[in-house]
Amino acid sequence: MLGAPGAGKGTQADRVAHTRGVPRVSTGDILRDAVLGDTDLGRRARAVMDAGRLVDDDTMIGIVRDRLAQADARAGFVLDGFPRTVAQADALDHLVDGQSPLVVVNIEVPEDTLVRRLTARRICGRCGTTARPADVKCTRCGGALVQRRDDDLDVVRERLRVYGKATQPIVDFYRNRATFRSVDGDQSPESVAADISAAVASVVGGRG
Repeated sequence: MLGAPGAGKGTQADRVAHTRGVPRVSTGDILRDAVLGDTDLGRRARAVMDAGRLVDDDTMIGIVRDRLAQADARAGFVLDGFPRTVAQADALDHLVDGQSPLVVVNIEVPEDTLVRRLTARRICGRCGTTARPADVKCTRCGGALVQRRDDDLDVVRERLRVYGKATQPIVDFYRNRATFRSVDGDQSPESVAADISAAVASVVGGRG
């Protein structure tokens, strides 16, 4: 699942994973859990994430390699937040070599919409769960909602700049593959989900 920060990758990845009965592998969630747990990885990642930069390729590839080796990912998985660089995309090809087709869905959203979404986004200050717009407290643990450190306006613009420089080339990396699909992310979540479902089904069949 590709798309700039704020494109809705997490929400849509959850939907696809649930429908397909496979795990959603979110590198962002893995890193945030490490930050909350104050692990060595978490401490190193926090400084990078708070500045709006990307965690280095070797760290991210190692995280994904370990996660995809777990039993629940053998029948398939939905990747959210990886790959974010061409080096990571190249490594992913090797990780899934010989398995089912790698379906690449790119969610396209105008930059002004991304900025508006990100600066308005809130998460739970206790467990890190992303809140829906209508939520007044965390639906998972009841915690108070706060702005993410990396959703400050200046950091948001830096994140989008980094995305354009480092991550957008991944679209070019995948664009000519028969398994690549782009969908319009500037519509209701339900409409985006329907488009993604159709896109996935057009490659692997069944429900999206």
